[in-house]
Parts: sequence; structure tokens; C-alpha cells
Amino acid sequence: MSVSRASGAATHQRPGDRRRTLPELLAGRARKMKLDPEREQKLRDSAVRLLRRQLNLSHLLLEVEGPPHKKLSLSQLIDRDSPKAHTGLSSSLIGSALRDQASQLGVPVAVLSSQVVASSIVQICEAGTEPSHGVLLDLEQRKKLSSLLEITQYLLAHSMFSRLSFCQEMWKVQNSLLLEAVWHLHKQNVVSLPELLESHADVQAVVAWLFRNLHGLCEQSEQMDTSCPQADIARAVLSDFVQLLVLKGFQTNSGLRGEAEPEHMPQVAVAVLQRMLASALEALAAGVQEESSAHRAARCWFSMLSGHTCSMISTDSPKSFFRHTLTQILTHKPVLKVSDAIQMQREWSFARTHPLLTSLYRRLFVVVSPEELVGHVQEVLETHEVNWQHVLSCVSALVICFPEARRLVTDWAARWLARAFEDFDLDSMVTVFLLVRQAALEGPSLFLSYADWFQASFGSARGLHGCSKKALVFLFKFLSDLVPFEAPHYLQVHILHPPLVPSKYRFLLTDYVSLARTRLADLKVSIENMGLYEDLSSPGDITEPHSQASQDVEKAIAVFEHTGRIPAAVMEASIFRRPYYVSHFLPALLTPRMLPRVPDGRAAFVEALKRADKIPPSLYATYRQACSAAEEKPAGNSDVDPGQI
Repeated sequence: MSVSRASGAATHQRPGDRRRTLPELLAGRARKMKLDPEREQKLRDSAVRLLRRQLNLSHLLLEVEGPPHKKLSLSQLIDRDSPKAHTGLSSSLIGSALRDQASQLGVPVAVLSSQVVASSIVQICEAGTEPSHGVLLDLEQRKKLSSLLEITQYLLAHSMFSRLSFCQEMWKVQNSLLLEAVWHLHKQNVVSLPELLESHADVQAVVAWLFRNLHGLCEQSEQMDTSCPQADIARAVLSDFVQLLVLKGFQTNSGLRGEAEPEHMPQVAVAVLQRMLASALEALAAGVQEESSAHRAARCWFSMLSGHTCSMISTDSPKSFFRHTLTQILTHKPVLKVSDAIQMQREWSFARTHPLLTSLYRRLFVVVSPEELVGHVQEVLETHEVNWQHVLSCVSALVICFPEARRLVTDWAARWLARAFEDFDLDSMVTVFLLVRQAALEGPSLFLSYADWFQASFGSARGLHGCSKKALVFLFKFLSDLVPFEAPHYLQVHILHPPLVPSKYRFLLTDYVSLARTRLADLKVSIENMGLYEDLSSPGDITEPHSQASQDVEKAIAVFEHTGRIPAAVMEASIFRRPYYVSHFLPALLTPRMLPRVPDGRAAFVEALKRADKIPPSLYATYRQACSAAEEKPAGNSDVDPGQI
């Protein structure tokens, strides 16, 4: 029956008829259906949901290289140079995808966004093509991060980003995080550095991470050509971090924040600044090579501690920071004893101090006045164990940098000397002697000589030592204790310019002079042949008479040019130390030469001594004759023997 029906149907089919395809059937069905907007929207939503279920957020955020097959990547959407750029579209698409995935996972969209952005930043930091030493981004990384931060700012603006969650994610991957990336987060107001640092409960871990990165940045920045863009970025990062650390670590109104909120930032800032300075000071103390990484880091860090960098901070924080820095320098590893300082202080003059340390002193001095500096150093000496090398090199820097330092240091010494005799305090006494000797090392044009100070302090009846026998015993006991450590020059001063002592206590002076002469004999130094001034150029304490005489002449001429008067040391030597004056000083001064048409400092000094009857007439006549002979001979062919003068 069925077969017959089928065959019948087949026989009734017309030859021109054919079966319609599925698209034809659907098209016909669509024409029969009325347009339904609601149905169209449902279909569109279904398509979007299908796309979202297949979407990988991590891939979407980092599709910057472009796969081999053609599709619209994130880099094309937000790259301003791309013809397909459309930042708003990409950000809204990602935001929509994040909402949907957060809904599926049952987590707040802000938390999910923070995790995805943190993961993307780590991938950017790890994708560098050039060695960055874990500090700076390369050009391609910087471009990717900029694009990512634009999306992040969109998420922030639409309350789809949690800063706290983001910070927590960042600390989980801190070893992969580059410091420049953190700087960009701070500069773009995504997450500030204080927010990031405050979010970690372990202060020591935060300090270690930031110190390691800043130290690495200092090393790297000093290796760069100053004209390259990377160098500009490195200095900008350092400058901003220094300003922020100084502001947060030394702000005077830190109490404005609520007590209920824990605040680690000041503690972190101070600790990081202290570790950076300590690292630099240790590098200098170790005598590292100039081109070593430690030396480069120290040089870079010191250059950041300048008035220019900190002047951008409109509070009193820079002054507080510089005072704190000076305290740390003066108290850094106080291992040297006073006896060490007495023996070694000549090595700590301004000229012999490491140039990086003297440059740091100069930077600190710009912000703090001389009076404040002297007062602060006094306070540190009274309240701390100090590094004598740093204290005395700081005193030398004060004398060099400030004209008023001569008065300030002299007044300071007078106050502490009075205190020493009032309380019979040996600590105050030795501090006074160290300070005065250090200042005197910088030369008679900047500070009175040690001999002048010693004679002014103890060479008259007005001296503090003359008020009682106890005071005299205190002074000579102190001087005697110094003898084993004294340089010959100071023993010479004490012998040739002894304290004024009443006749009944003369034995105190006699005992001391005997002890000092014995010490000089042990050193094989003749007091008659010792120079007039302290020798700063010789690494040792003992200098040959002829060499010392040449140095004495140069210093005497410098003082004469500065004051217009014959130096007191020369006048005293012409009377009390005539053998040295006649046998060594005058021959060094009266070396034959071609005299200038306009008298220079040496010629004027010679004439001043002649007018004062400090040059024997026969010696002066021989000198003039030898100079005339030198003028008549070609340069370099003088046959005059200076020893004949």
C-alpha cells in the first residue's frame, strides 16, 4: 500500500519541480514572520553570552603581540598609532567581560579586576628583552604598561578596581616587580607608593625590598649615558622616591592621621633612607674602586641628597631630614677611640677626605645655617658615641665652606674649655683640642694656627689653668696623657710656647717638658729643626728640615699675602728658633730667581723681612747679587748654588 502511494506521488511530480534548500526554507519562513525587536535583542544577548563564556581575560589584557591569524587585539584597540585604536571600546569590553566572569565566580568584580591587572603587570615586567637588573622597563614594556594603566584607570573610574586587593597581589609577586612599574602606578594615581607600602604588614620585608630596588637603580643609573632617555627616567624615578621618602619620613604634622589607623610609611621611609646612607658610607670606608658598583651607587645616592631635589618639598621636612642625615654620618660605626683620633686626625683634613663625603657635607650645608650646624654637632657630641673621623672631617668642611666658621669654632672651643676646667672634664678637654687642631689643619688663612691658639689659651695669667693648683695639675696631667699619641709638631708647640705657670708650680711644667723631649728623642726628631707650620702634604709625622722649610716658606707667604703682615710664627722663629730660621727657613726663602718687574708675594715678603731687620745684610746682598746673575743668564742655565745663599 505504501509502495503504491510512493510510486503514485512520484508519478504526479512535475518535471520542473525541485526540492528547496534549508536557507531557502528559512528565508521563506523569515518573510512570513513579523519583525520582533525583543526577539532580536534576545538573540544578540545570547551571542554575547556565548562569546563571554569563551573569553580568556588574561589573554585579552595581554594580546599585544598579535597571533598569526587575523583578529582584533588589545594593542590595536588602545595603540594611538593604530588605525583600529579605540580605547573606550576596549576598556568597556574588558569591563563587561570582568563583570560577567566575576558573577560566574561569585567574587566582587573589583577583586577580580585587581587580580587580573596584577597578573598582567607581572607578565609585562617579566617580558623584558634587555637586561634591566630588576629595576627599569625597556621601551616595549613601558608601552605595554602604559596601555594597561589606561584600562586600569577606566576600571577605577567605574568602581571596578580594589586598590587594597591589588596591593596584596603585588606583594605576592614582589620579586618579579620592577621599581619603574611601581613608579608608574604611583604617577598615574593607580596605587600610590604609601598605599602599596602600608598594605604589607611586615615592615622589615618592605624596607628590604625598597632598599634593594633603590640601590640597584643607583648602580644602574650611573652606568648610563646622561643623554639617553633611560637616564632621564632613572633620575626621575630616584628624585620622586627621595622626595616622597623625605616627606613621609620627616613630616612634622604626622599626628594628623587618626590613631586608629596603623601607619607604617614614616617608619619605612626613615629606615630606607638610613640604609641607603649607611650603605654608601660603608662603601667609602671600605675604599672601594671608583668604578665599582658600590662606588657608583654611593655617588648616585649622594647626588640625590641635594637642596635642589628637596626644595620641591614645601614643608620643613628637608631640614629635619638633613639634620637627621648629619647625625647618622657623625655617629656611623663609632669604633675609633679618642687616642686613634689624636694620632690620625691629620689624615682627615678637607683635602684628604673622600670627595664624595665632602660633596655630601656641602649639600647638607646648603639647607642648614652655620650656627645651626655648629649647634647640632655640639648636641651630637654631647649625646652620642661618635665616629671621630666623620666629626673632624665635618669640622674641616665647616671651616672651608663658611667664612664665619673661624669665629663659631673659636667660640665653641672657648665654651667647652671653660666647661672642662669648671668640671675637670677630660672628655670636654680632649674634644676642644681635637676641634682646634682639626680647624688649624686647614691653614692659617682660614683658622688660627694651633700654636697661636695654645699660646692665647694658656700663655698668659688670664688662662683658665691659672686659677688654682688643681687646674694646673688637670692641664699637665691631660697633656702628659697625650704624649704617647702626639705628633711631633704638637709637642714642639707645647715646649716652645709653654703654659704660663707660677714659679712655685714650675715643677709641673718641667716634668712635662722633660717627658715631651724624651718622646721627641725616641722619634729621632730634633726640636731645633722642626718646621713652623703643620705639614699637611706628608703622610708621616716627620719631615726633613729642608723639605719642611720650603713648605713653611709657602705658608708664610700665603699668610703675608692675606694679612699684609709678617706671620707671628716667622717673627717668633727669628728670635726663639734662630738656628732653624737662619739655616733652613731663610735659604729656602732666598732661592735665587729672576725677579718680576712688579713685585709678587714672595718679593714683597722678602722686602718686609729686610725692613724688619730679620734678614742679615750680607745674606740679603748675596741674594740680590744671585738674582741679578740669574737675570743675565738664559733660563735653565743658572750656575748659582742656592746653598751659597
